Amino acid sequence: MINNVYYKNIYFEKGKCKYMIKLSHIKKVYDTPSGSLQALKDISLTVEDGDIYGIIGLSGAGKSTLVRCINMLERPTEGTVEIDGQDLTKMNEAQLRSVRKNIGMIFQQFNLLSSATVYENVAFPLKLSGMAKKDIEKKVMPLLKLVGLEQKARQYPSQLSGGQKQRVGIARALASDPSILLCDEATSALDPQTTQSILRLIKKINEELGITVVIITHEMQVIKDICTKVAVIDHGVIAEKGSVIEVFMNPQQAITHEFISVLLSDELPSAFRQQTVSAEPVEDGYLLLRLTFLGESADEPVIMQLIKNAPNVDVSILFGDLDQIQTVPYGRMIIGLKGDAQKVKEAEKWLGEQDVKVGVIGYVKRHDAAVD
Repeated sequence: MINNVYYKNIYFEKGKCKYMIKLSHIKKVYDTPSGSLQALKDISLTVEDGDIYGIIGLSGAGKSTLVRCINMLERPTEGTVEIDGQDLTKMNEAQLRSVRKNIGMIFQQFNLLSSATVYENVAFPLKLSGMAKKDIEKKVMPLLKLVGLEQKARQYPSQLSGGQKQRVGIARALASDPSILLCDEATSALDPQTTQSILRLIKKINEELGITVVIITHEMQVIKDICTKVAVIDHGVIAEKGSVIEVFMNPQQAITHEFISVLLSDELPSAFRQQTVSAEPVEDGYLLLRLTFLGESADEPVIMQLIKNAPNVDVSILFGDLDQIQTVPYGRMIIGLKGDAQKVKEAEKWLGEQDVKVGVIGYVKRHDAAVD
């Protein structure tokens, strides 16, 4: 259950409007010695209050430029940036400094002060703001406890692991009670196990403190594990966006397929690779279907029911995988149907009437059938 934490200052009032971040027609052009470079091209994006919103793209796609436009470290060449109803593009630098206190940021390389202790790193932004020493201690120690580092308060960054350094960065980002947490490739320098622990911490912060999170990444695993929504950025434009489940289950663009294929292989089973795929039945061939199950349907015995409903059709399970998108189960399977063409079509039609997404690969012969 998300706690409705209430933050308020001259620019922010959490809950005043449904969205927390609204980017409208953002363009960013850099002047370079070789001419103008358009990093962002007419990007519009809305992040609702309480979202964990992932922005994924390849290196050079524009995702880091985009996140720097959210906190106005980069001013857009065109377009507007609204945070909780306030247009940051109309603010002067003094106003922006006040706004940025409500936007925490964590980085790939941690950006810690090497000569300062863990405690001093977290306290640093509070000291800059003029907070009294006793109030800083009341603030810092609970934050270190939140990120699991209360026993490391007097140690230095050189004495910490990569995951511990990132936890210090997270605690520091939370010191000013932000409404928004921006994570710029926050896990890409970490090993997979440490990445999972950091993602669990970010999710905990989102749920317990009600903080809206934007995650910039090139790793689809991060999107799958933690994000509620995702935008795919490619060459400065949003190629695709939507709920993570929607995008995973029904990707529309080639770049999205490319990212998802890292986790969900679309390669045919070895016995069918490098064989001609036909849209029409072929002699002694199989109709290959790709089945996708989501939610409760992942637990349904669909294949057993198919065998009962199509006794004259040979059903072969060629590939199967069961996983989760956050807490939602999903499964993927490739099956082969072989038999009388009409009976095979009837079996395909029956599958299409079930609570499962059916994708037709085509008719293919096995290697051994092709040799015969």
